[in-house]
Amino acid sequence: MKLIIKKIDDDGRLSLVPGLLDTPWDIEVVDGDDREAFARTLESADALVAMSWRGEQPCAPRLRLLHLPGAGTDDIDFERVPAGATVCNCFGHEIGIAEYAFAAMLEWTVKLRAMDAALRAGDWTGSYLCGPRHGELHGKTLGIVGYGHIAREAARRADAFGMRLMACSRNVREDEPSIGRVEGMHALPRLLAVSDFILIAAPLCDETRGLIDARAFEQMKPGAFLVNVARGPIIDEAALYAALRSRRIGGAAIDVWYRYPPQGQRTAQPSELPFAELDNVIMTPHASAWTDGLLPRRNRVIADNLDRLARGEPLRNVVHAARTR
Repeated sequence: MKLIIKKIDDDGRLSLVPGLLDTPWDIEVVDGDDREAFARTLESADALVAMSWRGEQPCAPRLRLLHLPGAGTDDIDFERVPAGATVCNCFGHEIGIAEYAFAAMLEWTVKLRAMDAALRAGDWTGSYLCGPRHGELHGKTLGIVGYGHIAREAARRADAFGMRLMACSRNVREDEPSIGRVEGMHALPRLLAVSDFILIAAPLCDETRGLIDARAFEQMKPGAFLVNVARGPIIDEAALYAALRSRRIGGAAIDVWYRYPPQGQRTAQPSELPFAELDNVIMTPHASAWTDGLLPRRNRVIADNLDRLARGEPLRNVVHAARTR
């Protein structure tokens, strides 16, 4: 069996896969930008690991598995995937992202950084001696938009903190642990209106692109704190900046953006708008999932699916089934 890995993904993220395999695989790394080499190699490939499959692609007559090394499918053109190939993804990011969301909410509520900086200068602002008092997560309402792996992990933690929970998703769910009922997207205006904290955890698709727009910000509480760990374009860029700059909402933690540097490049502005000038924003470089536990979890899923393919067993995390066999 032959596995192809695109060079852009051969940066250490898949380094554990060979050692986790129980079945024999010939693994080859190929430059996806070299069309001729990629086409030649793909002709004999049984499986490919890649996050992108768009536009005209070389013929892949033997391809039976296109495995994403991550969760998002927004860069996959399913109509162009070879008919005999199944598309699978992998998660493992939900633990780190849920912890990130609560780190951001706690920082916004307790303001550890500000108190630390003040006390280093001898300023006891925030103490029991002179105040002011900081907030608590307990008793506050967390609204979650989108209800998948990330949302479930966040809901478990919110329950432990004694928070109230509301969630909406494209699919209504009953009897979800920690939350009970997950409403349909028709409930989004009500969720925005009652939530002290709003976590965006939905996938990017036609239905969610620009979902949080200027009207949505008008529906939020004036002090609401927004956390986006999903995809930047789910929130209208200009509307987000305007809501923060005018303090229509309290603040935001933004981990996913509108402009990204090329892979391997360290410097680039994440937006054409000056978010960095705002003091009510926590900005991070799409780092919420990038933990020391992420790669082992994802590599195990990829290796397991390769073994399953080799043994003719059902695959896990299927997001697009093969159309022919």
